[in-house]
Amino acid sequence: MSSQTGSSAPITKAVIPVGGLGTRFLPATRTVPKPLLPVLNVPVIEYAVREAAAAGVTDIAIVMSPGMESVTDYFGHQEVLERELKARERDELLEQQLEIASLANVVTLYQHDPKGPGHAILQAREFCDGESFVTIFPDDVIINDTSATEQLMQVYREHGGSVIAVNKAADEIIHTKGVVGGSAVGERIVAVDELVEKPSLEEAPSNLAIVARYILDNAVFDYLAEEHSGAGGEIQITDAIASLLGKSPIHAREISGFHADTGNPGGMLQAAIHVAKQDPELREIVKQALGD
Repeated sequence: MSSQTGSSAPITKAVIPVGGLGTRFLPATRTVPKPLLPVLNVPVIEYAVREAAAAGVTDIAIVMSPGMESVTDYFGHQEVLERELKARERDELLEQQLEIASLANVVTLYQHDPKGPGHAILQAREFCDGESFVTIFPDDVIINDTSATEQLMQVYREHGGSVIAVNKAADEIIHTKGVVGGSAVGERIVAVDELVEKPSLEEAPSNLAIVARYILDNAVFDYLAEEHSGAGGEIQITDAIASLLGKSPIHAREISGFHADTGNPGGMLQAAIHVAKQDPELREIVKQALGD
């Protein structure tokens, strides 16, 4: 696969799938969509949108099941709140709320049938309008001075094509992950020649597992539109990327930074503790609570 140094078009669009019932967080998710559950006082979905916006994305499609509209409403103006904060002269707090509403142009797309992550992304085909795009699965909160998406952007600018975030995975969880194989072409960068969704340990091409962040060539939609059934009987984005092997460059970037899967209570607690430790006052509270 040839490098496309200097020829990669800027990426301005992102797709963020947020489907699912959030059963691991019941009863909280009876009425509150899981993406709005907070790490301390910041909803998980805000981490994803901020990450995309900071990497140059201007237009974001949040793909959801019907009834989750409050997720995108979060990024609109809250007129009553803003009016009250202005009246009370809470200028700093007001500015923070206005900033949230100006992060990006956020639109709602619907996945009416839960056919898997690839099917969710397929709903954004018209939105992406032939362009390459970022995909973020927001349950995975990744915190680093250079965000996970920006780390992928750096590889994309040099090589073009598609770029996948990966991390080294323990043997016992390989069978639950999408796994890449290939050859190193730079520090923490692999030119991918194999992708397998949820392989057995024996069939896995490496221990590099995909982590919830992608830059995707628009051609993945051609495969997704055919609605092939993959692992678990679902339409898998890993299979769609694999369909591009030999047609356009595919690279994997081993991601740097703190990473927590906030799709389960343990990961959410892990993220909250990490964020709290960055604040001097909250750090002391964490120490007291843990008896450190």
